Amino acid sequence: MRIDLLCSGSKGNSCLIRTDRTQIVIDCGSTKKYLMQAFKRVKACIEDTSAVFITHGHIDHISQRKMFAKFPIYSYCDMEDVECPIHIEPFETIQIEDLSIQVIPLSHDAPKTVGYVVKEGNEKLVYITDTGYLANSNKPYLTNANYYIFESNHDVPMLMATSRPTFLKQRILSPYGHLNNEECAKNLAELIGENTTHIVLAHLSQEANTTQLALKTFSEVLQRKKIDSARICVRAADQFEIETIA
Repeated sequence: MRIDLLCSGSKGNSCLIRTDRTQIVIDCGSTKKYLMQAFKRVKACIEDTSAVFITHGHIDHISQRKMFAKFPIYSYCDMEDVECPIHIEPFETIQIEDLSIQVIPLSHDAPKTVGYVVKEGNEKLVYITDTGYLANSNKPYLTNANYYIFESNHDVPMLMATSRPTFLKQRILSPYGHLNNEECAKNLAELIGENTTHIVLAHLSQEANTTQLALKTFSEVLQRKKIDSARICVRAADQFEIETIA
C-alpha cells in the first residue's frame, strides 16, 4: 500500500491510497489546480481512481468533488450536489478490489463525520481527522495499525492567544471540534503497537499550531508514558507539503 497525504489543514484535505490494483481518494478539498499538480507530483493519474470516500461535508474536504463526479463517491454525510452518492454507515466495511475500507464515526460539528480504517492484506491505515474526541468504544478498531494519519490540530495556549472570537475558540475546544496536540498524543499512545511504523500528525492549524510543537508534544507524552517510539517514523504535515508513506 502506498499512501500520499496530498494536503491537510483548513485550506484543503485529500489523501491518495494506491495498491497494484486499486486507487482510492479520501476527501477532495483544496483547489483543482493544486490537486492536479499533486497527483502529477506523486506520479498518479486521476483517471485511475476507483472510488472516493468523504469524511464530512465541510468545504475544505469536498470542494473539488466535481473533479471526481464520474467515479463512485462514498459518503455518510449528505451530498446534495453529487449525483447518486453511495451512502455508507458507521462500522460498515466496503471492499474495493484489494482494499477494505471501514467507516468509523467521529465527533465533529459537521453532521455525520467519519474516519476510515483502510486495509490491504496485513497492512492497516487509520485515517482520523476532524474530531473533538475519540470514543473509547471505537478504539478497538484502531489499534496496532501500521500507519496513522491522525489529527493534531492545535496547541491550546496558542489557540487562546489568537484573535479568533471566543465562540470559535469554544467550538474548536469542544467535543465537536478538533483534537489538540496533547489529546492526539494521548490517543495515539493507547493505539500504537508493535506493527506501527509510520505516524503523520495531520490537520494542523496554521494559526494555532506548528509542526515543531506538534512533534514535541507527541514526543513528550510518549516519554511520560514510557513508550519507546524510536522505531516509528513520526512526521507532522504542513498544509501543502505532500507526506508519503510507501
